[in-house]
Amino acid sequence: MKQLLIIRHAKSDWNALIPTDFDRPLNERGHRDAPKMAKRVVDRKVKLDAIITSTAMRAFTTANYFASVYSNETKQVIPIIEKPELYLAEPPVFFDVISKANDSYDNIAVFSHNPGITDFINQSGVAQLDEMPTCGIFAVSIDTKKWSDFKKAKKQFLFFDYPKNG
Repeated sequence: MKQLLIIRHAKSDWNALIPTDFDRPLNERGHRDAPKMAKRVVDRKVKLDAIITSTAMRAFTTANYFASVYSNETKQVIPIIEKPELYLAEPPVFFDVISKANDSYDNIAVFSHNPGITDFINQSGVAQLDEMPTCGIFAVSIDTKKWSDFKKAKKQFLFFDYPKNG
């Protein structure tokens, strides 16, 4: 049995003077929400073996908040695996990245962006979302021992959470 968390990056700063969208940082709310949401996942007793993230600033920063909170709360160091292809990825990229995850990891979190993250969730066969909110977390269990079987394996919805007070 495997477990997957799909996490959209926290709220970004659209007013930042940056050269590219890729470099967009989190805003004040994003810096508040990311550690708060990470703590909620820890409080649910969700185990995490690895983080796979887009290398865009806002996703990578959100992933680092989760890794830091997990490290502080569980005394476990969570490896962060950078995947540039997750930046503004379409659903086939999500399926590909997940199917190539190391089978020694039973519980992974994937950090990325909309609209692809919402489209991926909707194509996963587990549930339908109108839009994945910033710092939203969608969790599923997968009846498999190999990530390469992710797409065809039976999946079960576990939980959906997001920062509700802006």
